[in-house]
Formats: sequence, C-alpha cells, structure tokens
Amino acid sequence: MRVFVTGGSGWIGSALIPELVAAGHHVLALARSDASAEAVTELGAHALRGDLTDTTIVSSGAADTDGVIHLAYRHDLGQAAGAEADAAAINAFIDTLAGTDKPLVVTGATLRRRGRVATERDELVPEGPIAARIVNLRTAHAAAQRGIRTSLVMIPRSVHGEGERHGFIPQLIDRARDKRVSGYTGDGANRWPAVHVKDAATLYRLALERAPAGSIQYAVGDQGVAVREIAAAIGRHLDIPARSLPPTDFVPPLSMVLGADMPASSTITQQSLGWTPTHPGLIDDIESGHYFT
Repeated sequence: MRVFVTGGSGWIGSALIPELVAAGHHVLALARSDASAEAVTELGAHALRGDLTDTTIVSSGAADTDGVIHLAYRHDLGQAAGAEADAAAINAFIDTLAGTDKPLVVTGATLRRRGRVATERDELVPEGPIAARIVNLRTAHAAAQRGIRTSLVMIPRSVHGEGERHGFIPQLIDRARDKRVSGYTGDGANRWPAVHVKDAATLYRLALERAPAGSIQYAVGDQGVAVREIAAAIGRHLDIPARSLPPTDFVPPLSMVLGADMPASSTITQQSLGWTPTHPGLIDDIESGHYFT
C-alpha cells in the first residue's frame, strides 16, 4: 500500500515510517522543512514538501496514495489556530477520500473518565481545553458515513522509548535534575496510561491495514502507572528523593496533567486488531537507563 503520513519526522512518526516500510508499504511523508524532508527520507519515505496548513498539498498527498495516517498537529500555532489547522486538514482528507473506501487514520488522545478506566466505547464529548480537538475527532469519526474507512488511534499521555526528548518523562527528569528532587503532586496515586513508541507504531499500521470504518483504537500498553512510581524510578536513577510537591512547583504543560488520574484500557483494541504490546512498560523503560544518558 502507498501511504501518506503527516508528522512523519515527529516522535511517533519516526517509529511509524520504519514500521510501515518493514511491512512492505511505500510511504509518502509530508515535510515542512529541509530538515524534516531529510529525516523522513533517511527513515525510508519519500518526502512531499509542504505544510499542514496548505490544504492543496494535503489533498494531493491523500489523492496520490492508498491511505492516510494523520499524526501532525501544529502546536506552535497556539491552541485555537492549531485546532483550526487540524480541522482544515481533516476536512481536506475527507473531501479527497470520500467514496473511495480508503483508510484514514487520525490521531487523538485517550479520554479521561472520572472514577473509572476510559475505554474505546466512551463517547467523544467536546469539553474542557481540548474541546476543539474533540470536535475534529468527531468529524473524522463521522466520515465513515461518507465511504471512508476512518479510524481513530488514541494515544496516552506517555508515549515512551529510547530517543524521547520532549515528552512528559523527559520534562520530569529535567525538573528533577534542576531541583534535586523528583516530584509528584498530592499522594501521587493518580495514574497515567502509557505505551512504548514502537508498540504505538505497530497499532497505527494495524489500524491502516484492518481497522473497521468508524472504529476507535486505544494505544495503551500500561493501563495506569501511578505518578509517584514514575517519580520514584526517576529518583533512583538520579540518586535524589521522590516526594510530593505543590502543583505550583511545576509549569505548563506538565502542571496541567501531573495530578490527573486518567487510566485507560486497550482490551477492545487488542481483541479486535490482534495488537499485543511487546516492548517494555513505562517503569521498566525508565529503569533501563536510556533516559539518563
């Protein structure tokens, strides 16, 4: 299959392109800069120079391929403009692919459900600071009614692995090194779902190849890891204490999620697509030491 990928030079994309190529797919990757074009080429893709905000380029990438995996998001534009750019890209994909039965895989985040574990069956309700992004996911999900094999892959707060530099785990480590204490908030019993980046890449490939139209997949390896356990693992490697700190000791975006309890399950995903996470869980990955070199 010839696959158009946005965000191919990003953290997940850098694992996804080799996963697709190894499975025999041919990848066309959107590249906003010379550096991104070079990166995706080295990973085994062909680069399509352009920006996510250029819907003409986005549409051409979708039209010239057999399926689309949409990873990119313009965080640099700010919350409102980023959501608008994402909406324009998703609508461009839908208009181009309507009636073709081609796969369109769109990225979201696992949901938070107070007092229980979130699952693939939870309704996408636009609320809170990410309401606009949920609206975009609903648009993509509904496109199954227009003759597109749309599916959503919902990723957890921690997508970890060797080479991660900008996620929440590196942020916690940097803060711990700077302050000489590995911190969490409250009693630290709140849980984060997590997945190894290579397991996430495998799920994206499976969604492309076989996910039913209108389905939702949860890319979750660890259902819920207590944040105090994460802090303790970091503290052990840095030989510093792990303890509770005031929320004001942390800055956004870390401060916005550090105290949140948001466990999520991937049982339905694993059963429906035959996806089985095989790489280290979050604590084992931290304990392996690569985050500290």
